[in-house]
Amino acid sequence: MRTEMTGTAEAFGARSWLFAPGDSERKTEKAAASPADIVLLDLEDAVTEERKPTARTMVAEFLRSRPEDGKDRLWVRINPLDGPHALADLAAVMPARPGGVMLPKSRGRQDVERLDHYLSALEVSAGTAQGSTKVIALVTETAEAMFTTGTYKGAPRLVAMTWGAEDLADAVGAVENRTADGEYGFTYELARSLCLLGASAAGVAPVDTIHGDFRDPEGLRKRAERVRRDGYRGMLAIHPAQVDVINAAFTPTEEELAAAREIVDLFAAHPGAGALGHRGAMLDRPHLARARALLASAGRA
Repeated sequence: MRTEMTGTAEAFGARSWLFAPGDSERKTEKAAASPADIVLLDLEDAVTEERKPTARTMVAEFLRSRPEDGKDRLWVRINPLDGPHALADLAAVMPARPGGVMLPKSRGRQDVERLDHYLSALEVSAGTAQGSTKVIALVTETAEAMFTTGTYKGAPRLVAMTWGAEDLADAVGAVENRTADGEYGFTYELARSLCLLGASAAGVAPVDTIHGDFRDPEGLRKRAERVRRDGYRGMLAIHPAQVDVINAAFTPTEEELAAAREIVDLFAAHPGAGALGHRGAMLDRPHLARARALLASAGRA
């Protein structure tokens, strides 16, 4: 897990974000032992209404039991801000110092700003460094939110944005969110694109949504590689078996790194050039920017 500079903002270099239900000690332990870059201890969708008080107590106790030097990868998905549980979630887990918070059903920058106010007060109360708790926002889970994905630039604490298809399908009254060939329908591919564009505009890391079939590693690999080519930096996971596939897909290969280094070196040798011929093709400054970003993502800039 890295924090790297991209453009004018810092992008959070986490590839795999693994969910674990907050009311299952066995599954949280298994997730924490996995190679996931981020573990998301879930207090929202994975926990029934009657189990939420138990889950937030269990998550807080789990966080307190972990060594301080490993807590930066242990995050909590709270319940939505416009519901009855979010403040209770934060009050329970913030004294245990999670590395970050996932904000579900975010309706725009104003929700991240509101969350920042809550986190700042709770950090002071817990003796945690103010501003140290990072945020990832789920930005397409309601119809309203689809129109605000471009509003997050400068949002406090925000390091990543991700999207969801299931809650969005419920919000619009869809019978199904996939086509006959198993691909997402237009509205949900639009959500993916809007998340990517919104994250790029905000200067934070775009993170793709889950691949629901954890017994389909080949399908997961193909999709992860595809969205990485599109610009995504990581992906959500629902099972530890998905983590290695995601990590591999979002790690640049040696061949990619060698090609990027070659482009950077070529432009370094011709500092005044706007475009250069290379291996039968013309390269310009956007090619150089992408090569530098690839090297930065591997810590080799």
